[in-house]
Amino acid sequence: MSDSNKSIRWGYLPDEILTHIFTFLPIKSTIICTSVSKTWKSLIQNPTFISTHLHHSHNKNQNNLRLLILLRNDKEVYTLHKEDDDPDFTEYTSFESPIQAPDPDYRDVVGTCNGLLCLSYSLPKHFEEIFLWNPCVRKFLQLPSPNVTFDTYDKSLKSFGFGFDPKTNDYKVVRILSLLRSRGDFGMSRPRVDVYSLSTGEWRMLSASASLPPTCAITSHGPPAFASGALHWIAVTGDKKRFVLVFDLGDEVFHQILLPELPSYTGKMRWTHVYVYGNSIAGFQRRVENGQINIWVMKEYGVASSWTKFSHQCPILGMPYTHPIGFRRNGEVILLNMGSELVSWNPDSQNIKNLEINGEIHTFCGSYVESLVLFDKATKGVVTY
Repeated sequence: MSDSNKSIRWGYLPDEILTHIFTFLPIKSTIICTSVSKTWKSLIQNPTFISTHLHHSHNKNQNNLRLLILLRNDKEVYTLHKEDDDPDFTEYTSFESPIQAPDPDYRDVVGTCNGLLCLSYSLPKHFEEIFLWNPCVRKFLQLPSPNVTFDTYDKSLKSFGFGFDPKTNDYKVVRILSLLRSRGDFGMSRPRVDVYSLSTGEWRMLSASASLPPTCAITSHGPPAFASGALHWIAVTGDKKRFVLVFDLGDEVFHQILLPELPSYTGKMRWTHVYVYGNSIAGFQRRVENGQINIWVMKEYGVASSWTKFSHQCPILGMPYTHPIGFRRNGEVILLNMGSELVSWNPDSQNIKNLEINGEIHTFCGSYVESLVLFDKATKGVVTY
């Protein structure tokens, strides 16, 4: 028998077998396979396969990457770090954004989910641009502008969120807009809520905003925490009561999670951040006078009585203010020192490790998994670069 007859005829393998093989390939190898034949390209760009590949990546625990967004030589650089294989947080790969920002000072990270980054660029009362970007497949999408009316309001508070709705297999961007007539005046109107759906490519205003407290405004520093299919912000009512505002992406309704009551002797402690912690969330408090940070973890998601103080005081690091930017998979906290250096702090041992990475006020840290999301979008405004 000739060697050619002995060889496997890849072109005649059943689609089911090819799909199974592709599922186990790394992202870069999978993308290369699309150039082999039209059949392979069609299989790989099928939305069902993209979902299957992503599900396999999560099951294989390949989402052990941490994404950092930094400034280097006045350019935004996005770096990925493998944590499980490298406790020193060494850079795994990096890439630059194809999106030309007018000023990085007005760039906000809305969130990361399943390999997609959601970024917003806005100048007050001038423009608002929102992008979904998958650097692995080198594609991005600029979202249409929401239907926004500032009317006669002098000031507005905008908060965005981004996540995945497993009920509809859809990615959604949420915007909460509080319109104010004067600084600190939350009582003029109920916040407006708009939701963008990637599957429809459109924004719509939610009647579910009626479930929001009438004088609610979001005060979180940084993007919301996406956990258990919902977005989480620190919010405040008109009477200055702070709580965790939760938006369920599936049901598209809001509810509240109470924060721990603070005794009067704690002084001016303020809730500032909420982050994903394992399968739950964690809240950060900051003392106004000296920058002291307390961390609370919700041991049982959604149960307010399960809030537990994770640490009594973050280290000052020789400077009065440090800024938490996220957790590592091993439970350590990544802090941005006022001197622009990133450090990893172990609350149990109190050890501090300088990661030898320079940060700045816009530094972002979040979990990341490489995926093929957006790879099937050849039209509808998706740009390949």
